[in-house]
Amino acid sequence: MAQQNRSRGVSEQKLRGSTAFLLAQIGAHAATQFGERLKSLQLTRPHAGILRLIGLTPGFSQQELARRLAILPSQLVALLDELQERGLIERRQDAKDRRTYALHLTKSGHDVAEQMGRIAGEHDDAVCAALDIHERQQLNALLGRIAEQQGLTPGVHPGYRRLSRKPRSK
Repeated sequence: MAQQNRSRGVSEQKLRGSTAFLLAQIGAHAATQFGERLKSLQLTRPHAGILRLIGLTPGFSQQELARRLAILPSQLVALLDELQERGLIERRQDAKDRRTYALHLTKSGHDVAEQMGRIAGEHDDAVCAALDIHERQQLNALLGRIAEQQGLTPGVHPGYRRLSRKPRSK
């Protein structure tokens, strides 16, 4: 196919598209593939991101987490309820403010987070298989600069902003 297109005068770069298009194409593909990998843990991508952040910042309040994810607190509460029902997180009353709940991973939550980390590493290896370690580090640094310049929150997928909750089925 590529040979046919070159013979028609279409360059490889035109076929690939712009850098922004490639980022979107690879990002969508990577997100879908990661979601598929998470099915082995019976997690969705939003659940995984929340578990990751709680694991990195134990004691975060629900309000702090909602702000960080840029989602409505009611949307977050529903996701947290699902994680709590599975025994992966617990809400503890804050000693300083009894109206506030601090979020923590349970033992099961830590175990699942550890498994998620392995899956994420395997996923990163698969997505970046065409690159050597130096190229991967360079790409990570460049993408980090773009993300910072675009005002993206480190470690938070922008998809949380578009998250729409479907009614939970029991």
